[in-house]
Amino acid sequence: MTADAAAKGIRELDPDGSIGLFSLEADPPYKRPPLSKGLWKGKPIESIWLDTQSRNVVLHLGRKIVSLDADQLLARDDQGNQFHYEKLLLATGGRPRRLAFGDQDIIYYRKLQDYRRLAAMSDSGQNFAVIGGGFIGAEIAAALAMAGKKVIFIFRKDGIGARIYPHDLSQFLNDFFQKKGVEILAGEQIGSLISRGKQRLLKTLGGCEVIADGVIAGLGIELNVELAKAAGLQLGDGISVDEHLLTSHPNIYAAGDVAEFYNPALGKRVRLEHEDNAKSMGRQAGRNMAGASEPYHYLPYFYSDLFELGYEAVGELDSRLETAADWAEPFQKGIIYYFKDQRICGVLLWNVWDKVPSARELIAQPGPFKPEDFHTGIQPGWKLAF
Repeated sequence: MTADAAAKGIRELDPDGSIGLFSLEADPPYKRPPLSKGLWKGKPIESIWLDTQSRNVVLHLGRKIVSLDADQLLARDDQGNQFHYEKLLLATGGRPRRLAFGDQDIIYYRKLQDYRRLAAMSDSGQNFAVIGGGFIGAEIAAALAMAGKKVIFIFRKDGIGARIYPHDLSQFLNDFFQKKGVEILAGEQIGSLISRGKQRLLKTLGGCEVIADGVIAGLGIELNVELAKAAGLQLGDGISVDEHLLTSHPNIYAAGDVAEFYNPALGKRVRLEHEDNAKSMGRQAGRNMAGASEPYHYLPYFYSDLFELGYEAVGELDSRLETAADWAEPFQKGIIYYFKDQRICGVLLWNVWDKVPSARELIAQPGPFKPEDFHTGIQPGWKLAF
């Protein structure tokens, strides 16, 4: 998605320059969010394609760039072919974090091929185990349950989304999922997996046993920084870039999940793994590769759908931070504010829509803000309206 957005950005300024896009995936660029959202609600698979080719982009699919000569502006692929470039974008993203066992018996959900495999499996299978209580795990558990499957949801923390949601909201989601028919195994880790014909036997460290027709895991990603490291680029939490999305080499840019950048509104360097960042950062990188020299100061938002619940969020969401909740209806509709150093650093819009621009403005304010001024029942001041 980042590479497709970069091609769009380039074409906004340069209609004729040659563009080559290299990807390990066999499929052309596509929208990733529908893999755990819309495709499970009946959207056709044709709706996910980004039509990158229409911008006169040469796609090199199923290929891997294995080395860079940054000084000579050369890239070499896994078939021994060598390519010369003037500007290079690294949008290498990451690969799913894997368990030490299970190998091909576990679907590490991230790509279109993973959706195809799970969709085919769900045509005949009825019992599924989902490992990992973050974004992907929660969305896939909900999707499979809505498809009428029996789902056992296993995660290490004590609640769904415990890393970002306040504790009471995370615990509410445990109960909410259970009422939807999802069995919750919170505070558990998978210790082993054994194949038994077409089924899989999972054993947790707590002594639970789970038999499933399919096992899906969403355990986060490990960044693909090996190419950048070998090329001598500066690394931080990912590939470090400046405000113009340039790496430590003047002809190499980085964007998307793999890129660490400074965001003025948050006052810190961040790395974000969401669609809005992939699209906006990719486009800006493309424009700058084509000569724009524009800073990337945008604060991306992200969103999720869990059964009939949904949200948009912007900024830094961390359950370890102090929060204030302003509920119109507890756990059904409301706004949660996250605080750090007397500033608002994140806003979670729970079933509240079209407020992301206002939330960005609030995060940009210097404060000081006190959490007690943002709770339910407090008269509006800086609070966002529902």
